[in-house]
Amino acid sequence: MIAVGLAAGLLSGVFGVGGGVLIVPGLMWVVAMEQRRAHGTSLAAVLPIAVTGLATYLFYGNVDWFAAAFLVLGALPGAVLGTKWLVRANKRVLAWLFIVVALASAVRLFVGVDVGEATSRSVALAVWLVAVGFVTGVLAGLLGIGGGIVMVPALMLLGGLPAVLAKGTSLAAIVPTSIVGTWRNRKTANVDVRAGVAVGVAGAATAVVGGVIAEALPERAAAVSFAVLMVVVCVRLALSDRRD
Repeated sequence: MIAVGLAAGLLSGVFGVGGGVLIVPGLMWVVAMEQRRAHGTSLAAVLPIAVTGLATYLFYGNVDWFAAAFLVLGALPGAVLGTKWLVRANKRVLAWLFIVVALASAVRLFVGVDVGEATSRSVALAVWLVAVGFVTGVLAGLLGIGGGIVMVPALMLLGGLPAVLAKGTSLAAIVPTSIVGTWRNRKTANVDVRAGVAVGVAGAATAVVGGVIAEALPERAAAVSFAVLMVVVCVRLALSDRRD
């Protein structure tokens, strides 16, 4: 479990994405954890990794609290709904939904996202942010991922935030979402808290190292490399599902 956390945290730091898309398959393949439990444990592990990343972004003032507040407003009920669906979800449907989201992550990193025009803080923007937060909350509760794959491009396109500010704001929303999702998963026995702590603490340590490495890598090369990695993971998941 510590090995999974070290690897996920390092890759998360290098490529600037949440560790959930790597922790879930890692727990299933390396630790042989049952699928629903792997999703719930992943969400618990994302919490310390997100807290560590958020502290770094806060140090440099890279969090938009207006956007974060409305993302959380939608994400919390979304996480409750997602954890409720996790209990009932068919394992094969769950596996393929995870594959689709992971592939979307790969495509987003490969294609990239341009920053939109700066948007004024209006009621319309607040409504959009609540909607984005709700979707990411559902994905967090159901799939055990942080939701940065949805929030970061949405903040860049809808709010006109630069990438670094969008990532910091996304982490600020992920922290309370992970707490609520993990609390709900404990009630349904879909989380191994000790495993989540082990993976998350290990991942938080190497995420810092990954961030240092990322400074020395061209952003485009890092994004394309991670996209290729995610495609390999998705192929492996698809083949495993077919054998089952």
